Amino acid sequence: MPALCPTGVKVGVLSLQGAWQRHAEALDALGAHAIPLRLPADLAGIDAVVLPGGESTTISRLLATSGLFDPLAERLADGMPALGTCAGMILLASEVLDGRADQRSFGAVDIAVRRNAFGRQVDSFEAGLDVEGMAGGSFPAVFIRAPAVERVGEGVEVLAGVEPGGRPVLCRQGPIVVAAFHPELSGDLRLHSLFLAQV
Repeated sequence: MPALCPTGVKVGVLSLQGAWQRHAEALDALGAHAIPLRLPADLAGIDAVVLPGGESTTISRLLATSGLFDPLAERLADGMPALGTCAGMILLASEVLDGRADQRSFGAVDIAVRRNAFGRQVDSFEAGLDVEGMAGGSFPAVFIRAPAVERVGEGVEVLAGVEPGGRPVLCRQGPIVVAAFHPELSGDLRLHSLFLAQV
């Protein structure tokens, strides 16, 4: 069983689009207090944030129309821990390849990410990942229209890659963890636990 986080840690889960509820359930199971994040006022008292999967261009637009993009960008720039999965990885990257011209990202992690790098919905797959520093065997990663990291900047740790070629799919830079896959669908709480350990 993964370690529980300190009582009272409040984690905002971006809830504008996508399957954010499973992230909230995983965080609550580990002792955190998951809070839906939809408006700038929801950032009050938040210790960390999760940016879930979904459609990255849609989430980018909703972040702008809700007024949440700029205040969230400020909190991330100030060092707030974040976990970005699938579309969340794209939103946290410094460079988005094959993205829309009007798509904004937070630039919180110095990586270049290619959208849908492994193919379309029908190309979804699962893979066991050997994660740096994670005990208990391989992590069961679920990839759905997943992005992949094409460039890793200085100061970014690659925690796991997937074959063929060992393409980076799990990275960390400071308090930011990004994953190309959906850990919330695996039934395995270890990645959420790894994230909470740095909050």
